[in-house]
Amino acid sequence: MPNHLASSTSAYLRSAAHQPVEWYPWGAEAFARARAEDKPILLDIGAVWCHWCHVIDRESYESPEIAQIINAHFIPVQVDRDERPDIDIRYQNAVSAISSQGGWPLTAALTPDGKVFFGGTDFPPESAMGRPGFRQVLLAVAEFYRTKREQAHAYAGELFQALHRLGTAQSSEDLLTPALVHEAVAGIERQFDMQNGGFGGAPKFPHSGAIELLLRRHDRTRGPQALLIVTRTLEKMGRGGMYDQLGGGFHRYSVDASWTVPHFEKMLYDNSEILRNYVHAYQATGAAFFGEIAGGILGYVMGTLMDHAHGGFYASQDADQTLDDDGDYYTWTEEEAAAVLPADDLAAIRKAYGLEGPGQMHHDPRRHVLFVDKDPDVVGALLERPAPEVRDILTRARQRLLDARGRRRPPFVDPNVYAGWNGMMISAFLAAARGLGRMDAGDAALRALDRVVREAYRAREADGWRGFRHLVSAPGGVSGLLDDQVQMARALLDAFEQTGDPRYFRIAEETMAYVLDEFSASWGGFYDVARSTAADAQRPAGLGMPYIPVQDSPTPAGNAVAVLVLDRLAVLTGEARYRDAAERALRACAPGNAGHGLFAATLFLALDLHLDPPLHIVVVGPRNDPRVEALRRAALGAYRPGAVVQVHDPSEAGSQLPPLVRAVSGGASAPQAFVCSATACAPPASTPEALRETITAFGRIPVG
Repeated sequence: MPNHLASSTSAYLRSAAHQPVEWYPWGAEAFARARAEDKPILLDIGAVWCHWCHVIDRESYESPEIAQIINAHFIPVQVDRDERPDIDIRYQNAVSAISSQGGWPLTAALTPDGKVFFGGTDFPPESAMGRPGFRQVLLAVAEFYRTKREQAHAYAGELFQALHRLGTAQSSEDLLTPALVHEAVAGIERQFDMQNGGFGGAPKFPHSGAIELLLRRHDRTRGPQALLIVTRTLEKMGRGGMYDQLGGGFHRYSVDASWTVPHFEKMLYDNSEILRNYVHAYQATGAAFFGEIAGGILGYVMGTLMDHAHGGFYASQDADQTLDDDGDYYTWTEEEAAAVLPADDLAAIRKAYGLEGPGQMHHDPRRHVLFVDKDPDVVGALLERPAPEVRDILTRARQRLLDARGRRRPPFVDPNVYAGWNGMMISAFLAAARGLGRMDAGDAALRALDRVVREAYRAREADGWRGFRHLVSAPGGVSGLLDDQVQMARALLDAFEQTGDPRYFRIAEETMAYVLDEFSASWGGFYDVARSTAADAQRPAGLGMPYIPVQDSPTPAGNAVAVLVLDRLAVLTGEARYRDAAERALRACAPGNAGHGLFAATLFLALDLHLDPPLHIVVVGPRNDPRVEALRRAALGAYRPGAVVQVHDPSEAGSQLPPLVRAVSGGASAPQAFVCSATACAPPASTPEALRETITAFGRIPVG
């Protein structure tokens, strides 16, 4: 008999509908049964893209014997972490406090009111190598709850109260100073891996927020260290196996320090922020390699994660084809490559992409991850062929391998469209339109934006929600999540700058009004869920822990993005209330987190931009004048991190020049562009060339 998951909107939950475990989705029915029978809840949190979630499915949840234990002693509840990030973060924090472990699958035992008294990540089905088996764990937890119920409730209550206190910490009295940014950057630099790029050792994650902060740092100081960290990291990532050398796009992380062997799932949110990194690195350096990798990400997303029928971007692509493999779709044996490549092509691929000797995959040592092992000139020397000829051979061979891979069954793509992740990719696509001249990316971004607004946005409360609903691609689901609001507001402001369409600006302001109304903590900062959502009577007590998102885990922290958006609105409107709200959030979040710089990098990027506001570029003239359009495009394409671009058409009703521009404009009739800092404007530019030069040079103040 199927369990209760068959009708879920989550592919992860539906994939467990056939299991002998009597799973419930998260909801009132499961908690009511737990209370009625006074049984603990067994909570599983995972995702359809998660390799180790598939492993525990195969080894434990498919087992009739283990299912019998679960069904007899627990009320089993399964949660998709992509659909319910609010549930995931609270139980991740609770389980980490108990076991110092986190990640997916997350396994926790809860009291019937949803409080944690035991937890961990994945467990082997049988005891091995000093680790208790899942069967043993389940029976021990069930016996503990049966015989020491009061102790279980007391421990769960103590943990809940401790986490509740952490979530309601008060604002710091420390001043917001550049020293906080210095401290965060210094911590990031100390963790830099000079040999391999990136930060720390294995496993290695991309840390895109740190790259953006260092790019901003280099732009301000022109010091070589920040740029070295950026370029070394992005070069090593782009040459490694974490980048799909055939199909483009990045896998989620590398299991080793050298970016060679990835965890093979591909996430929309990772690729959005990495795309932003490569576009900005290309703009900052002019290095063609960064532009090529950015183009590869665009190609992957447009080909695999884009909803061509309706607009918008899908959530992820799985790591595996089946429950039994580990990235086999992406990896190659020498025999598989030889079956599709002529001898010359095979010889070049073997040398260039490390397709020689033992492979890297533990489950099948014949299988190789493709990574750039040698450049074409080195391969040419080894094969006694000219480098240009080798480049042509490699291009042809990669296409043949990609065509052959296309005949394999591809890993599953989760077709759910989430507002926050779409906001991130919309912004990144618009960055590619600006920085790479990829107008097709700009068009795709605007089409996605229009869909999300059309299907998942309410200016006023309707159908029980306001703002952006989390799941765009299906009715219902959770609403009132901070990330959805601020990421979409950021995308809307990017679209406003790109198009000048005032509708995007209006919706961004409406969205941030909702954030200020419903998410603000009294002491500053923003909760991850709206007050009305947190007060929902159907939310069990275990979800009552307040949470102020400060660290990038794994997406940019909600408070950091909120500050970025608020400060942009302050520049565009001249209204101090936006900057004041940003200041309150920074005072609440920044002083205590400088030591976590690598994991709070977006927050310190926001602080840096707040303390030294970015350029404000105002193009003045009729919006339909070709000279105005040329100036606008030049402003959008020039690279100054955080720069705000605005067109002022004097003929538009209600349009007002910012005070600084008004003071220096002199009422000129011909189109002009003004580049201003917080306190001064450069002489106006009337040509795109002059404007680009002004943007590059104006207002650079070295940081001591």
